[in-house]
Amino acid sequence: MAAEVSVPVIVPLDPGDLEGGFVRMMDRFHLSGTLTGDPEADAYLRRDANAVLLGLLYDQRVRAEFAFTGPIRLRDRLGHLDLCRIAAMPLAELQRLFAEKPAVHRFTNRMAELTQAVARHLCTHYDGQAAQLWANGASLTEIQRRVGKLPGFGEDKLRKLPYVLHYFGHRDFSRELGRR
Repeated sequence: MAAEVSVPVIVPLDPGDLEGGFVRMMDRFHLSGTLTGDPEADAYLRRDANAVLLGLLYDQRVRAEFAFTGPIRLRDRLGHLDLCRIAAMPLAELQRLFAEKPAVHRFTNRMAELTQAVARHLCTHYDGQAAQLWANGASLTEIQRRVGKLPGFGEDKLRKLPYVLHYFGHRDFSRELGRR
């Protein structure tokens, strides 16, 4: 019997012109209380800011739910999700782990490269902690500026970012983005 996972109270947001898989995940959350379809995965993503950031990185050319559970698959293979350790490991080893079935992402080599590049940037500038990108009351504009400097984070991901942080409980953006 699986442990019961409590669902946090999240203020619904109007997705505005946002479309795609994360909007589907938001709709699922309002209907069933889970974003990814897996309450334990959701709980992990609420606890680990690095996982949430990597999930957003992986949200391209795969189903959003698969993208956001990719960091959990990676953590399970590594035994951790320590970005500084990931930054220091041989790329070939990371690519091998990405490719194990089920793959972390459809594009194993490219996503392993981007993961390592993001990890290196975060280790250099944010002590390996994605949460520092949105810490100390930084404005949404400032958070998007910081995240926009990361490899693999373009305009589409930056538009999704506040919804991802909001729905996984890392920052409340209900005032900036409005309610449904």
